[in-house]
Amino acid sequence: MNNREMKSNMLLMLTAAIWGFAFVAQRVGMQYVGAFTFNGVRFALGSISLVPLIIYFKNKKTEEQPEKTAAASALVPGIIAGSVLFFGASLQQAGLAYTTAGKAAFITGLYIVLVPLLGIFLKQRIGLNTWLGVVLAVSGLYFLSVNEDFTIAFGDLLEIIGAFFWAIHILVIDHFTKKVDALKLSCVQFAMCSVLSIIIALIFEDIAISGIGQAAIPILYGGLLSVGVAYTLQVVGQKHAKPSHAAIILSMESVFAALGGALLLGENLGGRGYLGCALMFAGMLLTQVNIFEKKESAEYKA
Repeated sequence: MNNREMKSNMLLMLTAAIWGFAFVAQRVGMQYVGAFTFNGVRFALGSISLVPLIIYFKNKKTEEQPEKTAAASALVPGIIAGSVLFFGASLQQAGLAYTTAGKAAFITGLYIVLVPLLGIFLKQRIGLNTWLGVVLAVSGLYFLSVNEDFTIAFGDLLEIIGAFFWAIHILVIDHFTKKVDALKLSCVQFAMCSVLSIIIALIFEDIAISGIGQAAIPILYGGLLSVGVAYTLQVVGQKHAKPSHAAIILSMESVFAALGGALLLGENLGGRGYLGCALMFAGMLLTQVNIFEKKESAEYKA
């Protein structure tokens, strides 16, 4: 590993840490404002924070780049992606009112396992490592969320449903980023998510300026640091990092969330919970490392 790759991996690790601790910020913010109010303001800030990046990269853009980067081209894809993001983010934020930051992060991380499974409907081939990863992740979810009387806490259930929307969101983004500029797509989708969240907040929540003021630090962290800064670090870091390394490092988000919850909020998942986290994390990693790829390729050719 050369110095450039090492620096890239460090930037990606910092990105994972920022995203992981964002779960703590989201949980703290819920003490002062409703879930939809928090997301409405957070994603509005996130969308605005990407504007300087869009301008910067636009100035660096060469004349050879296609017209797909036009702002209008990202509008419809951004609205679609933002609508899916709204459901995932809303379920995640609402669930955090009833569960821990660590649990929420690991359950949300199931999207890593769900994406290749949903790929079956797109006629994508699923490798043995993915199926083993699914078994480990589901086993981990059982230890983490299923109680002794075989019930699942309400907050955990919301996070599980949300994980499916996060997986769908990944597939939607993967589809549209091949056609439009990723930064502009992100900016529009965050704006769309913010608008939908604020509309629901106006209907079902009491929006108080004083509450938003008390939640200012968590909201700023979630909107500016988690979106603007972390997104920039991810873009820069992934330039020189191997895709497999990047995926594994970014998976550490869940670990940082559990660590942040324990250190800052005094959360304790217990032995059963931490065993579940370990199994789920192993499952997430296994779906991204094709350890059986050569063997399967050889058998397929034979």
